[in-house]
Amino acid sequence: MISSSMIIQGLSWWQSWLCVWIGYFIAACFICLTGRIGATYHIGFPVVARSSFGVWGSLWPVFNRAAMACIWYGVQSWIGGTCVYLMIRSIWAKYEDLPNSMPASSGTNTRDFLSFFLFWFCSLPAIWFPVHKIRHLFTVKSYVVPIAGFAFFGWCIKRAGGVGPIVHQPAKIHGSEMAWAFISGIMSSIANFATLIVNDPDFTRFAQKPRDQLWSQLITIPCGFAFTSFVGIIVSSSSTVIYKEPIWNPLMLLSKFLDEGGSSNRAGVFFIATAFSLAQLGTNIAANSVSAGTDMTALLPRYLNIRRGGYVCAAVGLAMCPWNLLSTSNNFTLYLSSYSVFLSSIAGVMLSDYYFVRKGYLEIKNLYSAKKSSPYYFTFGIHWRAYVAYISGILINVVGFAGAIGKHVPIGATYIYRINFFAGVIASSGVYYLLTRFFPIPACSDKWMEVGEDISEVRLAYDDGSSESYDVEKRVAGPEERKEYSGDAEEGVY
Repeated sequence: MISSSMIIQGLSWWQSWLCVWIGYFIAACFICLTGRIGATYHIGFPVVARSSFGVWGSLWPVFNRAAMACIWYGVQSWIGGTCVYLMIRSIWAKYEDLPNSMPASSGTNTRDFLSFFLFWFCSLPAIWFPVHKIRHLFTVKSYVVPIAGFAFFGWCIKRAGGVGPIVHQPAKIHGSEMAWAFISGIMSSIANFATLIVNDPDFTRFAQKPRDQLWSQLITIPCGFAFTSFVGIIVSSSSTVIYKEPIWNPLMLLSKFLDEGGSSNRAGVFFIATAFSLAQLGTNIAANSVSAGTDMTALLPRYLNIRRGGYVCAAVGLAMCPWNLLSTSNNFTLYLSSYSVFLSSIAGVMLSDYYFVRKGYLEIKNLYSAKKSSPYYFTFGIHWRAYVAYISGILINVVGFAGAIGKHVPIGATYIYRINFFAGVIASSGVYYLLTRFFPIPACSDKWMEVGEDISEVRLAYDDGSSESYDVEKRVAGPEERKEYSGDAEEGVY
């Protein structure tokens, strides 16, 4: 849908595809940067966040990420519900005329909500099982969905009279308008991965070596999404040739095919919609319910596990009325860019803390400690420098966001908001770095020291191997004292 929405904005098919390549490659680079932390120290996002935001301060970024997973669960379920609607309508044509009992203010109707609820309800059993126990579901998906995608791709090309009429459609906008639409397309692609940029350590912590997560993500993310987006771009472009109007949602194009009637159309739509519903189910499990459940265990570990967190995610996804976000392509892109503002600030602080401030050095034992003597306890368990930087990354985009929802704002703020992810990352990481230079923090290294698998004793930074003897004042001592204090650790660790 992201690539299709670019066609609606006026870009040509190849310009939209170029946006996808650039956007997802940039997203893959950020993902590899955060993923390296998890792959090196084998810790998930909730634990990684403690090093930069504090033991208790990390709860807000974790909650933020879990909330976004819940929202995405609702969005994906609504798309899956549209697939269910197409499946039912392919069998019973009268389903299209199902009486509506919902008010206009609800934003939807009985038919669409029933389809959404059926998909949502049928997805619940899949949350119960650990992912490895339903791995064959993903195996089936990996075979069925590409076949359906190719079939849909070929069907649209045939209906449009070949590839020629599709690819020869020029861009509808030019000059600066086209340039900003191009940038918007890139930012939407990055925003689509903003959640995984933040919590990629949840997945890469299972890697044996840091290098294992690098090439697998750096290559497959842009290539995989470029392939799937190409199908969406051609399908959306073909709608202009077939129906003389662009249709940004591929599922709505399938609905148009059903309007024409015919048993062949109904059979084709049924099988394609069934495959796409399976794709939505797999995505919801792997990317949303598991991610939300994992993060929620860090928020309330006594009461929530991954399974319970997954069901909380499903409940929130049902309650958040996802149809409002997908009503138009503008609403969809606005949603993508708005939540990217918050997650980009979190990513900026995390990256600055690990790569520039601590230079890869983490004390794993203390990341699991809430003692006041821990170097990650900061002030009442909250790292104020991180929160100042986090808020700075949000504030730089706030005015532009107001303009995106219809308020009159200066043009400069609008330009900044159009590159909101970069603005958030640069502002938050820069402010964090400067604050840590003026107000130094403990447990840092003077040179790159990514301990990871080479660490032989997690308490090597202590004088006598006891956490009780850890001296708060010595953690910020001078270079000579740091060298003496670090014991068997390498020079520069304090």
